[in-house]
Amino acid sequence: MQALLKLSRAIDWLNGHVGRWVIWLILASTVISGVNASVRKAFNTSSNAYLEVQWYLFAAAFLLAAGYTLLNGEHVKIDVFYSRFSRRTQNWIDIFGFTCFLLPVALAVLWYGTPFFLQGWRSGEMSSNAGGLIRWPVYLMMPLGFALLLLQGLSELVKRIAFAMGLIPDPAVKKTEKSAEEELAEELRRLAEQQNKA
Repeated sequence: MQALLKLSRAIDWLNGHVGRWVIWLILASTVISGVNASVRKAFNTSSNAYLEVQWYLFAAAFLLAAGYTLLNGEHVKIDVFYSRFSRRTQNWIDIFGFTCFLLPVALAVLWYGTPFFLQGWRSGEMSSNAGGLIRWPVYLMMPLGFALLLLQGLSELVKRIAFAMGLIPDPAVKKTEKSAEEELAEELRRLAEQQNKA
């Protein structure tokens, strides 16, 4: 079990780093959207490539961050029922859910998504829109994103089983350390208060 827990920590580290970098894709998409809108208004011209690259970046952010979201316990749950159970029962529900739903679905998407990406890559498929982009980079996000989600699902399953065996503390308890966004918000708040006092 210790080897599996070590693997789980490595997967957590991987998805943690991916999640911290993927957030920049949202910023890039926002900047491209702003530039595209400005160019369209100022020069009455635009390109479908600008629109499509925004979609590609959003797809990449959404899919690549799925494992990071699961790592942080931010996926949607039916808390109305789930929260009424004991922590032990919740843990067994998680084990059942990861084993019977998350892992099989992630494997199915990988099974069907990888050939879909490879076909687009081999054919050099282009968007049907005038000035559109090549499609395989966005097709690649599907197997990559679900591979990261599958790995994180395995990590969470290992942690839940280890918790059930009494080997580790409850992995579902959120860490009390602040996220980078919370630290930034606090720093901005502190700077604003200093300016108001001056």
